[in-house]
Amino acid sequence: MQAPLFRTVLFYGLLCFVSVPTAGADLSKAQTGKDGAPIVLVPAGSFPMGVPKGDRDGGRDEYPNHEVFLDAYYIDKFEMTNGRYREFVRATGHRPPQHPKDPSRNLWQGAVMPDSIVDQPVINVDWQDADAYCLWAGRRLPTEAEWEKAARGTGDPRFPWGNVEPTHKHLNFNQRWQGEKTLKPVGSYEAGKSPFGVYDMAGNVWEWVADWYDAYYYEKSPARNPKGPATGIDKVLRSSGWEVETPLVRSVTRVKSDPLNRNHSTGFRCAADAR
Repeated sequence: MQAPLFRTVLFYGLLCFVSVPTAGADLSKAQTGKDGAPIVLVPAGSFPMGVPKGDRDGGRDEYPNHEVFLDAYYIDKFEMTNGRYREFVRATGHRPPQHPKDPSRNLWQGAVMPDSIVDQPVINVDWQDADAYCLWAGRRLPTEAEWEKAARGTGDPRFPWGNVEPTHKHLNFNQRWQGEKTLKPVGSYEAGKSPFGVYDMAGNVWEWVADWYDAYYYEKSPARNPKGPATGIDKVLRSSGWEVETPLVRSVTRVKSDPLNRNHSTGFRCAADAR
């Protein structure tokens, strides 16, 4: 954040100094990123990461519940849309999002994106595609810890919206593939937003994060700004896709995926350091 600009003001005969924020200052929790994507400020502080205390479900890789401190950061308010991804493809010549094996799982026709899906989350992108977009936009992929804090806040709820069991008022889930009708425009579920006001942290699409996957990482994770293992084979996916059922909707759900995997239920969002 740039230092405030001080202007001299004559006020009722008194010489005063008024602090006026510069254009680069953090003016709100919903600033816009370089690519025009709204972003949310998540303030510095601790949160409990992993399966909520008292719960007995979840995978072995979601334990133990442990306190993590994160410096302040920004995260995209919404999942990355096809419309913004189209601008990236046009600007860089990057490959369009395509399913590698099944054309019936595509929403783009080659490099052409139908306007009907402009506000839906982009799919059929692998980890490298997601990483390339975020770097182009002047941001980066969120760490797994950043993603989870943005999803659950500083409390210990099961879902982004609290502990009420998920319904179709909270998220897009428990569906079968039916082309572009499968996905919903980002930000469609007001009742499902997180405590920080971040949308679609459950349902719609799975989301790539920066970290390599390690099933035992939580047992050795640093307590401050964890960034995942230094190396690995698989990357971590967070959130949950349009096809999942209730047990996988939880904010702590983590799964592994080959970073080269492109499919019709995985997308991403970006993050950035707050300075």
